[in-house]
Order: sequence, then C-alpha cells, then structure tokens
Amino acid sequence: MSVLLRPAGEDDLAGIGDLHYRSRGAAYAGIVSPAALTFGSPAALGEWWAERWKWEQETHRLTVAVDGAQLAGFTYLGPSEEDGVAELSAIHADPAYVGRGVGRAMMIDALEALARYGDRAVLWVLADNARARRFYERGGWVADGQSRVEPIGDEPVTQLRYAISLSPA
Repeated sequence: MSVLLRPAGEDDLAGIGDLHYRSRGAAYAGIVSPAALTFGSPAALGEWWAERWKWEQETHRLTVAVDGAQLAGFTYLGPSEEDGVAELSAIHADPAYVGRGVGRAMMIDALEALARYGDRAVLWVLADNARARRFYERGGWVADGQSRVEPIGDEPVTQLRYAISLSPA
C-alpha cells in the first residue's frame, strides 16, 4: 500500500478531528475508561484542530497521509517548550490503516522535519500504551525518565517522555 504525505490544508481539519477521535478511541481502549474516551466529539476535535492550526501554523507543521481521497493519518510537530528541542505532538493513523506501514511512513517524514527545529526531539506517550511505546522504540526513540500526568476527558493519565537525537552520528 502506498500513501501520499502532504501538508494539511484547512479543508482537512474536520477530517483530522474525526480521525483523531477514532484513533484515540482505538489506541487507548483498555488503557483509559470508555467514558474518558467519549469526551468531546469528532466535530469538536475538528474545531479544536482548526483553532490550534490558526494560531500555530507559522511555527508548526501539520501533515496528512492520504490513500486516494481517504485520510489515513496525520502528524503534528514543531518546537517544544525547551530551546533547540523539537516536539512530535501528534501522530495518528486511522484504525483501518494501523499495521499497514502508514505510521512508519509518517514517522520517517516527521523525523526529517523535526531536524529543522533542533538537534533533539521529544514526544509524550501514555505509560500503559505498550503498542505505541514499541512503535517509538523501534524508531529509535528512548524513554528519557521524564513523566507527567495529564487528563484524557476527566481521567488523569500518566505519560512518559521519549527523546531522540537528530544530530548526524
């Protein structure tokens, strides 16, 4: 299967919200409660992405993976709060595309883009999301010992920070 990666446009934002809602539900099932996964709606997440993109499009990069007319995934990245450090804020694949190489293609593309922001990149992953952690570890990311607790819905969830060097070896 071959997907095309391209910069997202305003017409993609509602679809990104829908995909984010479904991806989150599939990826976090069994990790957080069903009630926490149903907060918001696909439309609300689309509006959230539209607002975020409005304010961050000059400093961040939103990329979509498309299979024909079908949105298969997206990534969102930019500078982190630490100077000289990039952050992969989101990488989501449509549940129908998980395990089909879309995530890998998006990660390869994201790593190239992250290098434009600094020598190191970070991301946050749910501590109990073993599948995502394996995916990142296969890509060279390493847990760096930092953690935080952030809510999903109203449920506090522990996240671990992963990092990767972007400097040439």
